[in-house]
Amino acid sequence: MKKITILALHLGYGGVENAVATLANLLCEKYDVEILSVYRLYNEPVFKINDKVKIRYVSNIKPNKKEMIYYLKKKNFSMFFKGLGASLKTGYVKYIKTAIELRKLKTDVVISTRTVHNFLVSNFVRKGIKKIAWEHNHHNDNKRYISSLVNSCKKMNCLVTVSKELKDFYEEYLGKKVYFIPNCLDNMPNKLSKLDSCNIISVGRLSKEKAFDDLLRLFKKVSIKHSNWHLNIVGDGMEKNDLLSLAKELKLGDKVTFHGYQDKDYINDLLLDSSIYVMTSKTESFGLVLIEAMSYGVPVLSYTSAQGANEIIDDGKDGFLIRNRSEDDMIDKIDLLINDEKLRKKMGKEARIKSKQYSKENVLKSWNKLINKRK
Repeated sequence: MKKITILALHLGYGGVENAVATLANLLCEKYDVEILSVYRLYNEPVFKINDKVKIRYVSNIKPNKKEMIYYLKKKNFSMFFKGLGASLKTGYVKYIKTAIELRKLKTDVVISTRTVHNFLVSNFVRKGIKKIAWEHNHHNDNKRYISSLVNSCKKMNCLVTVSKELKDFYEEYLGKKVYFIPNCLDNMPNKLSKLDSCNIISVGRLSKEKAFDDLLRLFKKVSIKHSNWHLNIVGDGMEKNDLLSLAKELKLGDKVTFHGYQDKDYINDLLLDSSIYVMTSKTESFGLVLIEAMSYGVPVLSYTSAQGANEIIDDGKDGFLIRNRSEDDMIDKIDLLINDEKLRKKMGKEARIKSKQYSKENVLKSWNKLINKRK
């Protein structure tokens, strides 16, 4: 049985971490799988991981990068310098200690999930071990980011992207060593939403690039016309307090609920009781949450700026793609779905069909083919 090691930064909250857990669960039925996590944020991984998967931590230390940035912004130099020692320790763990662990690895395949890890895997994992880089982020035409990723993959055997667009883009730099394998659903639900509730839902990290502030502003206009409709926002993050203040300023009151971080069972229950899913992200390399909503037969809407959504949503068939981040167009399409239950259900049916393309079985075939491909 081949051994596969997935190198992760941590096993806390995040889209990459969710994907790591899902892939480990997917592969452990056929391979000996371990996750090597650089940091240990919590006693247990946030996302459920099969007992067959071995988990090792490079260190129990927790990174303090966000706190250090916050102290600098607030010009709180006393707290900044207090945290400097811990920051140096996290840097040691991230680079030196991780490199030492990689040098000792006895495995057949290493899957790296960050650009910095690609460099470490390239330089410290022994020859003869297959090295796979797994890219989850969109470059957003950032030349520095593109250059860094491309250079980090030069000694890797291959690069896996989560969208066809990214595959085509990086092929210009790396040729035939680039493969497209989408993320997949954990499970295909047995129950579908009846699409008869007055609930709109959106799930994601409360950060600037997810643009939940735009969602609140457009929902305010929707709620004026449809006072019985409710917005559920699931997730947590740095923008939480600002978003709570904005909701208060917009006088949304009990028309919006912030649920915070929740496990998948909780989110699935909300999806089952939702009629529309809305994504307002400024950028999104894939958009697994769209597929999760579609698997419950919920029609989805997204701005085209969320690049991954453009490959998932068939505009006008299983959802709507809104160009140029037009708030008016987004509101018009939400209004259309609210008023036309027949259309909602027709799109929901198509959304369910689309989601089956991202089943575990289909995605596992692609990973099996790549893992067993001769170098």
